[in-house]
Amino acid sequence: MNEDQGTAGVGKTMKLTLYVAGQTPKSVAAIRNLERIVAEHLEGLYEVEVIDLREHPQLAREHNIVAIPTLVRSLPVPVQKIIGDLSDEEKVLVHLQVDN
Repeated sequence: MNEDQGTAGVGKTMKLTLYVAGQTPKSVAAIRNLERIVAEHLEGLYEVEVIDLREHPQLAREHNIVAIPTLVRSLPVPVQKIIGDLSDEEKVLVHLQVDN
């Protein structure tokens, strides 16, 4: 899942970036959980980007990523960060400000 866009909804765009470290178990789980959450709960427009910090280590410093995996919602503002494998769906939805 390098980039996906959902198309149903009312014109709001949610930009999500998931920072991972290769194919570690937590990184793989975070990708899988994000795919499920996006499919089940994000009915509006969204953009998802997955960045492997093993391939682009400089981005960790540039984007203030201190732990992995980390999901960053940069749009809409304010920016929200969620650290972990995204297995706590309710916590993820609260931080993304998604109504169930």
